[in-house]
Amino acid sequence: MKTSYKPKLTRARLTSVAAGKYLLFTTALMLSFSVAHSQSMVSPASAGFDAMQSGAPHGKIDTITYASATVGTNRRALVYTPPAYNKSKKYPVLYLLHGIGGDEKEWYNGGQPQIILDNLYAQGKLVPMIVVMPNGRAMKDDRATGNIMAPDKVAAFATFEKDLLTDLIPYVDGHFPVLKDREHRAIAGLSMGGGQSLNFGLGNLDKFAWVGAFSAAPNTKAPEVLVPDADKTRKQLKLLFISCGASDNLLSFSKRTHDYLAAKEVPHIYFIEPGVHDFKVWKNGLYMFSQMLFKPVDISTFPMYGATPSGVPASTNIPGVKYPQLLPDNRVMFRIKAPQAKEMVIDLTKKFPMQKDTGGFWTVTTDPIPLGFHYYSLIIDGMPVVDPASQTFYGMGRMASGIDIPDPDGNFYELKNVPHGQVRLVNYYSDLTKAWRKAYVYTPAGYDEGSKRYPVMYLQHGSGEDETGWATQGKMNYIMDNLIAEKKATPMIVVMDRGYATDPSKPAGNGAGMAGNIFPEVLVKEIIPFMDRSFRTIADRGHRAMAGLSMGGFQTFQTTMTNPDLFAYVGGFSGASFLQPDTDITKLYNGIWADAKSFNNKMKVVYISIGTTEPERMYNGVKGFHTALEKAGIKHVYYESPGTAHEWQTWRRSLNQFAALIFKD
Repeated sequence: MKTSYKPKLTRARLTSVAAGKYLLFTTALMLSFSVAHSQSMVSPASAGFDAMQSGAPHGKIDTITYASATVGTNRRALVYTPPAYNKSKKYPVLYLLHGIGGDEKEWYNGGQPQIILDNLYAQGKLVPMIVVMPNGRAMKDDRATGNIMAPDKVAAFATFEKDLLTDLIPYVDGHFPVLKDREHRAIAGLSMGGGQSLNFGLGNLDKFAWVGAFSAAPNTKAPEVLVPDADKTRKQLKLLFISCGASDNLLSFSKRTHDYLAAKEVPHIYFIEPGVHDFKVWKNGLYMFSQMLFKPVDISTFPMYGATPSGVPASTNIPGVKYPQLLPDNRVMFRIKAPQAKEMVIDLTKKFPMQKDTGGFWTVTTDPIPLGFHYYSLIIDGMPVVDPASQTFYGMGRMASGIDIPDPDGNFYELKNVPHGQVRLVNYYSDLTKAWRKAYVYTPAGYDEGSKRYPVMYLQHGSGEDETGWATQGKMNYIMDNLIAEKKATPMIVVMDRGYATDPSKPAGNGAGMAGNIFPEVLVKEIIPFMDRSFRTIADRGHRAMAGLSMGGFQTFQTTMTNPDLFAYVGGFSGASFLQPDTDITKLYNGIWADAKSFNNKMKVVYISIGTTEPERMYNGVKGFHTALEKAGIKHVYYESPGTAHEWQTWRRSLNQFAALIFKD
């Protein structure tokens, strides 16, 4: 009955919660908790804790059937016995309860507790114990079918208290070699089972001394009902462990209980970790709680298990939507409801398989994601689609989801309280393409208030993107607003057009890239004249620049180097020119670089950039071009963006530099 189950588990950061109140009572309570020596803190699980480990001895899981006088039928439960189980020894018992959508097999199917426990035994971290996983829905038809929220099925979870106390525990005590006193009996559960554990455990401290609740559900009784006598609870309780995911919609029930216990100075562990309502949190709860059971307890360590910072909704989410969330270490947490889906994967820098919980929610927490903007896809049963929780962005040749990982040094593209320009949409008819085209035009703050004329930068996107890219993904308007407000850049107009154009009278290319693409011709013959007519531009080469990223960078050099009478400023971000081995650069573009002195006098700024972690071919191509320009004596600015790849963070940084260099005289 063993299967492989290997999700990643996040590590929570520990901080202090209610330390003052706990520590005041540490000395007095140590006696009542019979602490022989201090127990060290238990750390959250690390990767591989729930994967089978070679050489680890294995316990055994069996199904038992017991007669329930409470329900009037025979009922089933799973029982885990530890490695080296010996019927001549006596063992403590943990009763481990499932959620509202599960049954006695939910922990086995979703959490594989036998693997977690086997590994902990192999590491010498557990007191040998028997673990009983019952069906907490005490009714004759106790299967999790039909409407699991039906009143009779919900009521059956409360009925289980009697079944547990009068039927199941006596059966286990009579058929297994167990220690039958309260000090050797524990109860814990997930979700609905977490609520049951609090209700039954705290309500029957003559039966249980160890209580754990992982993401307790709304069935949890009010805390004043759970603990009507704080003094009595303090004396009887060995350990109360409450855990939950920081982004769990049911967190309020755990917090409500914690707040009351803290106010009443009842020692307990309140552990909040990054996560949602799923087995990633619940397995970690079992991993931690089981290591604390049936050992001396040092309550002075309890305040160290504190709440961790929760995730925050991504800025790229649909307004008001909670997920995806960004965690403090730049991991991203996704949660999507798709009960009919068979497989779901998040494709964000790499593929992250999602896990489905009993409520039909699919969740995953990614590895740390690099800073800046990234496209991603939701893959449902093999089909890449847009995440309905995300705003959409044109990239990858289609509409895609996107997420922006904040950069601590990225305030240059943040929206600030400075004068703002406008991004306008203009439409024009192209005689060359025989089609209507559109462009986005940034005009600086104050443009509409006078008659001043401005220099112009033509700014191009990359392959698979369009004219919306720079303003939406690149945040160029914020970059320009901030530079101009800080007087680092000359106020200018910025034109962003679609970098694809075809002549219908000529054979079509492949629809992307440079083949058959007449965009440079459209720019020179139609876009520039149109912009000079439509906006207050300074219409000479000394006040005209062109720059672009990736494909747009290649287009920039193709256009400007063949039309040097139109441009004085040139920028290529992660794209400028790929040189074949032994290429003589002085022969390119009609020999424009053959006379370095003449070129340097004419071109005011030539700028090229690349990210340090870009694909090897791209990095070597741009750096090789830089080296060739140096060798030919061509003055230029070369920038390497540290730690960024072929992505918007490289290009945002590049624009921020380039725009500050141009139109300075």
